[in-house]
Amino acid sequence: MLDSSSSISRAPVAATAALPATVYLIAMGAFALGMASYVTAGLMPMIAGAFAVSVAMAAQLVTAFTLAYGLGSPLAVALLPARAQRSGLLWALAVFVLANGASALAPGFASLLALRAVAGIGAGVYLALGIAAAAGVAAPQQRGKAIGVIMGGMASGTVLGVPLSLLLAQQLGWAAALWLVAFLGALALAGLLWKLPVLPPAPAIALRRKLALLADGQVLAILLVSLLAAIASLGMYTFVAPLLAWSAHGEALSVTPFLWAWGVGGIAGSVLVGPLADRLAAPTLTLCILLLLALALGALPLAAGWSAWLMLAPVVLWGAAGWALQVPQNQQLLAVRTAQGDGNLAIALNESALYLGSAIGAAAGGVLLLLDWPAWSLALGAAAVAGLAALLQLAQWRNADQ
Repeated sequence: MLDSSSSISRAPVAATAALPATVYLIAMGAFALGMASYVTAGLMPMIAGAFAVSVAMAAQLVTAFTLAYGLGSPLAVALLPARAQRSGLLWALAVFVLANGASALAPGFASLLALRAVAGIGAGVYLALGIAAAAGVAAPQQRGKAIGVIMGGMASGTVLGVPLSLLLAQQLGWAAALWLVAFLGALALAGLLWKLPVLPPAPAIALRRKLALLADGQVLAILLVSLLAAIASLGMYTFVAPLLAWSAHGEALSVTPFLWAWGVGGIAGSVLVGPLADRLAAPTLTLCILLLLALALGALPLAAGWSAWLMLAPVVLWGAAGWALQVPQNQQLLAVRTAQGDGNLAIALNESALYLGSAIGAAAGGVLLLLDWPAWSLALGAAAVAGLAALLQLAQWRNADQ
């Protein structure tokens, strides 16, 4: 694992030095990625009308992107040549940019569906390689901060970029939103072509040996924690509106302020956790964040029982904890597997765990609602899953100390 204890004793000037510009350029690409990951959901009615398909069919655009992101990107990262870390990052971003631009020009729904899948693969590969590259170009005592900036860029793209692109789409049509994604990604690509240094090559190992990381108990434990946390956090995100409706007792309240609060919390958590990740051991920080996540989710129904607006406080904490968690998680994976040459693949698998967890959480919550469980029980269930993740992390933390 990363030697977090030694980072505490380093000179303050080293800890507070500015990050390389490369990190912020990678974060700009992550901002575009965050927009692309969520904007299609808001564009579905427009796209359905433009291509004369049902909204349910248009929703498959989201499915194509997320499945390709979660399942295709680990395979692409695994097949990446050892000496192609820099070119792989640049090509992944280029594929993402071109796929989004081509999506805006798609002549039919089938081609648009295929292009969203291509964009998903490019996005997943870019984020995995981008996190590793940001940690590589930053000073050792600033790796957590660098990863936090990347995650903050993605969170900002979701919170700020998606509403902006949807507003643009309302004025100029659905394709304008994808053109904006492509434009921002192209700006990041141009900057990285100029500023991204040569990255050290990963050890050349066979694909079969790369897949051996799936037999690494420590990696599997980290991935399982991410999976459970995503079931709790991202899964519960799907059901903010039903919980709000239960709390408001039939009063019409907009869900938008609560989604904004969740996103603003996510940005704050991603940024603030970086310096902490450079001072605290990653397993310890992960445990603390999981406990905060369980506390925030458990507080949701309590606050909602008093007033819907009281939910804003735990929603902010929930967003902060949910987004912040992936900084120490990715930090641990890099520490465990970089020496074996498959740290990028471990990060890609972590992203897959997040998407799978989101899908499981949404599906499980939907089943419970179909069974007429009250909305508040979903929040308590999510808190219980986060608590289970904390127990697993505690066991892992104890084993590491023995």
